[in-house]
Amino acid sequence: MSAKGTEVKADTANVEVSKSTGERPKWDNKIQYLLTCIGFAVGLGNVWRFPYLCQIYGGGAFLIPYLIALVFEGLPLLYLELAIGQRLRMGSIGVWNSISPYLGGVGMASMVVSFLVGMFYNTILAWVLWYFFHSFQNPLPWRSCPVFNLTEYVRECELSSPVNYFWYRETLNITPNIETSGSLQWWLVICLATAWCIVYVCFIRGIETIGKAAYITATFPYLVLTIFLVRALTLPGAMTGLKYLFTPQVSLLLLHRVM
Repeated sequence: MSAKGTEVKADTANVEVSKSTGERPKWDNKIQYLLTCIGFAVGLGNVWRFPYLCQIYGGGAFLIPYLIALVFEGLPLLYLELAIGQRLRMGSIGVWNSISPYLGGVGMASMVVSFLVGMFYNTILAWVLWYFFHSFQNPLPWRSCPVFNLTEYVRECELSSPVNYFWYRETLNITPNIETSGSLQWWLVICLATAWCIVYVCFIRGIETIGKAAYITATFPYLVLTIFLVRALTLPGAMTGLKYLFTPQVSLLLLHRVM
């Protein structure tokens, strides 16, 4: 095949790609795009797991490997995703196939990971909704043990704590052992269905509704965190906790454990 024919084929392919990508929807403004990126990057893992990991892995010492991984792995991968996404204007699978047919599996793997992470976090969101609905009660159901026959507290709750009893018995209703199969808990099924309905409403019209939802989903968590911070700083022992969190314990970095 001549070089001219190859150029014609390449030009035709470029025209087809530009036509297919030119019809893709665009963000209404850059603020929606920025807030959506923040919403995808900052999730439950940052709010919930990060302080926990800091505590068990040496407080301030944990920030050393965390910042190293952030600089040399996290930021380059983030920049790579943003750059190839803006340049090629395709989905995850199409992007990696365009770079090299041998990299198509990377797009498939990222899609599977996103699906599994969504399943995992939506389950946690169902628990959050369950606790949210019960938080309107006074007193809170996990403040004290329930009464049995109006005469005494439930023995199982007395042996543990009201918080553990509400979580393991009232919420999860777990079985005594792994060999005993449990049943579906209808209250959690309803909460999980509600969580998926919220996701559906946010994604119903693509980036048009995602961008609108980002104004709330990407900013409201920071408002709640600010409220939690102010409240936590007023509790007894707040300064002791902050000192423990930011005091490096380098010896704990030698622990080999999957996070």
